[in-house]
Amino acid sequence: MILARVHGPVVSTIKHPRLAGLTVFVVQPVDLDGQLAVGPELLAVDHAQAGPGDLVVVMREGNGIRQVLGDDKSPVQALIVGVVDAVDRTAPDALSASPAASAQAKAASGASKRGSKGGGKAAAA
Repeated sequence: MILARVHGPVVSTIKHPRLAGLTVFVVQPVDLDGQLAVGPELLAVDHAQAGPGDLVVVMREGNGIRQVLGDDKSPVQALIVGVVDAVDRTAPDALSASPAASAQAKAASGASKRGSKGGGKAAAA
């Protein structure tokens, strides 16, 4: 998935039958701050009621797009799946707060506590 800025709609009188009723936008991939363009513009089908100027999440994985649209024969290669309210760019320490990292930290903490208890008993005996 990529972060992109919606530029505007694509108007076409003739389109693939599977695109009937879908809105197509021109989107510009941007950096995580949503300011700098980071690649060429592309076309994306809207699935999140986005509009011009919106910062959006664009899925570019065909099988995932077909699953979201519920259409095994969809020709869509880019799909707007979310409108972004904010991007939280906290310090790298926030990454260690993931559930997997928390579980590892708890396991390591429990092992060190067990080791220190055992050491304390041996020293007291």
